[in-house]
Amino acid sequence: MTVVIAAEGYPASPVGGDVIDGMDDADRVPGAYVLQAGTAVSSSGMLTASGGRVLNVVGHGPDVAAARASAYRAADRIRLRGGWYRKDIAAGPAPGTRPEA
Repeated sequence: MTVVIAAEGYPASPVGGDVIDGMDDADRVPGAYVLQAGTAVSSSGMLTASGGRVLNVVGHGPDVAAARASAYRAADRIRLRGGWYRKDIAAGPAPGTRPEA
């Protein structure tokens, strides 16, 4: 499962240029990895936000609960001023689906 970390102001007016920190910490979470989407490298070599949907934090595991836990543990380690993400991803069955029997 994937948690998207968005820039401040997303979706209307995403703010760019803010430094992203904690990627190494996030990559150390078992069962998780981070994909960059709206990122850039500043002239000083810092990873920064450059779009609305900045990062995708992916969690995997033997079931949805394990994948969710891994993704959120990793997302919690990333710092982006004004960045935000939804806390309810995979919290329950998707609308229009039936829970597993």
